[in-house]
Amino acid sequence: MQPRISPGRLRELGPINWVVWQILSRASGTDDAHLFSTLGRTGGLFRGWLHFSGRLMPGGHLPRHESELVILRVAELRDCAYEMDHHIRLGRRAGVTPEILDRVRTGPAAVGWSDKHRALLTAVDTLVETRDIDDATWAALAEHYDERNLIEIVLLINQYDGLAATITTLRIQRDGI
Repeated sequence: MQPRISPGRLRELGPINWVVWQILSRASGTDDAHLFSTLGRTGGLFRGWLHFSGRLMPGGHLPRHESELVILRVAELRDCAYEMDHHIRLGRRAGVTPEILDRVRTGPAAVGWSDKHRALLTAVDTLVETRDIDDATWAALAEHYDERNLIEIVLLINQYDGLAATITTLRIQRDGI
């Protein structure tokens, strides 16, 4: 499968986005993070998206481990290998062990989740599958998170759901391919 839009280089990215792409690629552990070299073709929109995305993760108020659980579950539900690849690496740094990753892939029904993490993953599944969170799921989530975090969780789920759709639609190839 070929990308619908090829990753850009200096000419297509411009000097600012080229430098940003280089830095983010190295931080991601690759020579060419295709996501950034593709989205970087949008100029200032790319930098605005990076700011928003970075404010959610890693700059959000949720513990990094929980943010990674959310992102990995979205990647699993959306069958987005690119997102999964990156967040397996990032999740490992945040304490997501292979055992936890297996549970994320199984979902909120897996044995071993705390009530808090089960509520979080149930909210992910519900929002991704129905585009809403029902009252019972919301109440379970609200037992563990304050209003600020509840809003952040909804934004984080939707950010990574939308990103998975963007990656899939643009046919962005996994790094190293």
